[in-house]
Amino acid sequence: MALAAHIRSLIDTRPAAARAASDTPAAVPSAAHPPTRTLGFLCLLVTSLGWGLNWPAMKVLLRELPPLFARGAAGSVAGLVCVLAALVLGQTLVVPRALVGRLVAASALNVFAWMGFATVAMRWLSVSQCALLVYTMPVWATLLAWPIRGEQPTLRATAGLVLCMGGLWYLFGSGGFHLGGDQLFGAALALGSALGFALSTVALRPLVELRPVASLAWQLSLGCIPMLVLGLTIERPALAEVSATGWALMLYMTAVPMGLCYLSWFAALRRLPPTTASLATLLTPVIGVVAAAFVVGEPLGLREVAALGLTLGGVALALRKTA
Repeated sequence: MALAAHIRSLIDTRPAAARAASDTPAAVPSAAHPPTRTLGFLCLLVTSLGWGLNWPAMKVLLRELPPLFARGAAGSVAGLVCVLAALVLGQTLVVPRALVGRLVAASALNVFAWMGFATVAMRWLSVSQCALLVYTMPVWATLLAWPIRGEQPTLRATAGLVLCMGGLWYLFGSGGFHLGGDQLFGAALALGSALGFALSTVALRPLVELRPVASLAWQLSLGCIPMLVLGLTIERPALAEVSATGWALMLYMTAVPMGLCYLSWFAALRRLPPTTASLATLLTPVIGVVAAAFVVGEPLGLREVAALGLTLGGVALALRKTA
């Protein structure tokens, strides 16, 4: 959700003074001293490691629990923990009536679509396929800004799109991937996850009126509780058959990617420029793909490495604001 705010700033063509006027002082990072920057980079490392390792962890967990229930349950518990954290930190959970619609829409796109679609997609896609599709969201945000905001893509953004498409084509088109059946449905879900996140970035104003932990608590709760209900109703998980490893992975997903990583991400944003922080999160799919090779036994050869380089290189171009 904080990443969405940064991507939104990259496609905003208003003068800097006009952009600053719409942000709260807490949302504008100040220049950091070297020790503070070092701590910021350590926070980024924690974030990237936690989010990256969650990809193979989820792949293993899906052997025992269905996707909507697994993600919905973890997110609902994490949302409750964030509610308690917000209360401890003195952050109000009261949402002004004018923000309710935007908060619900952000929860639907940033959480239900972003997390839910990507998790379901992993039933049919490898970690490398799913992660690279999902992490193309900055490119789609730049392109969606054209019809929605009238902001034409820059040459840099267009080049980023070409690189992304080349990387995805190489990954999907040269390894026996067939455009049909369940695998196509998985690819569509992963792409829908990226597009939902991108649409939220472009079409919705940031929820700067809410404090970070309180905003996270609401979005996780509003996005994940419906997932949990759908999982219990449709998927009917066999909880009695879940192994100790499965429950340990659920605990990890709840505490680390949805808890510790978001807190460390907010801490990094207070100490580093947003561009630096967002570019550093591109380590997440790299860590996920490499870890999946060791944990799940997925292939990690020239095809995967080249696709990573092309796709994430394109995303990096889209994330960099032209001078």
